[in-house]
Amino acid sequence: MLSALQHYSYCPRQCALIHQEQSFDDNEFTLRGQRAHRRVDSGEISVEDGVRVQRALPLYSERLGLVGKADVVEFLPDGTPYPVEYKQGKRHKREHDDIQLAAQALCLEEMTGREVPEGAIYHHKSKRRRVVPITPALRQQVVQIADAVRALLASSRLPPPTDDAALCRACSLHDLCQPELVGAARRIHALKTTLFETDTDSP
Repeated sequence: MLSALQHYSYCPRQCALIHQEQSFDDNEFTLRGQRAHRRVDSGEISVEDGVRVQRALPLYSERLGLVGKADVVEFLPDGTPYPVEYKQGKRHKREHDDIQLAAQALCLEEMTGREVPEGAIYHHKSKRRRVVPITPALRQQVVQIADAVRALLASSRLPPPTDDAALCRACSLHDLCQPELVGAARRIHALKTTLFETDTDSP
């Protein structure tokens, strides 16, 4: 799923919990996101200022092995697709959102045969767009993360939590993930390992 790339870049453990263990829970951020997506999930097609706008457009890439959907794709007068991803928060750059948008752009290029040089993130709270150039570096990140997600799902391994406390606090899977408990257990294990190795090295 295209969404797995965004989840993995946010936190590999979150990606594994959602796409490997089929676990998900809502918090205030995901509920706000659902409200922000009410219209874009409708699948309706309209023409706005001469631009054809298609909502909830199914996407795929056989080359990358990806499927999903775009919140909104605007087809410019020359036919160039312009993906727009809706997010509930304020206008703020987040790499994991840019990766999700770039993956949509690569799917659209394969589906339409047209280059997609940029797209946008629409931030519902501030009602402003943030233009995202689909750079070579961002394209390469999409390919690398798609490979990493496949390897993760094939391994059936649950990665450790991220070290970013702010990401953990905002995650809807915080209670299920229990990052503080897992982190404490890892520190205790590391301490025991160090003490054992020190004791073994003693004369």
